[in-house]
Amino acid sequence: MNTKVLILLGLAAMVAADSREFYAYRAPRDSSEESFESTEAKYNFQWAVSDDSSSNEFGHQEARDGDDTQGSYYVQLPDGRLQKVSYVVDGDDGYVADVTYEGEARFDSVESASFESREYRPRYSYDSNESK
Repeated sequence: MNTKVLILLGLAAMVAADSREFYAYRAPRDSSEESFESTEAKYNFQWAVSDDSSSNEFGHQEARDGDDTQGSYYVQLPDGRLQKVSYVVDGDDGYVADVTYEGEARFDSVESASFESREYRPRYSYDSNESK
């Protein structure tokens, strides 16, 4: 009886090992360049968000035709300025951006105080003599 079980388990293992080859990666059957159709990328999209409760505004617009891409995006910075980035991407020059800012930076005295101006207060103290 044990021999029959071992033979059945052995056959099952061989079938399982053989079936893994069925899912293995293989090159396409027809890999000639003529069989693949080349299509140039072409799209245009735009989106924007304006949240009045937080005064947060941001958005993005982009258009592409083949290798040439152009677009822009903007974001409301924490200091109150609006940062705008206009860019172009083409095959030869790569990504070229123009960054501009609108408005004047404003800082609230309490919220934007620099780290150096704040008093450092450690939460925990450590005495090296206590651990010995």
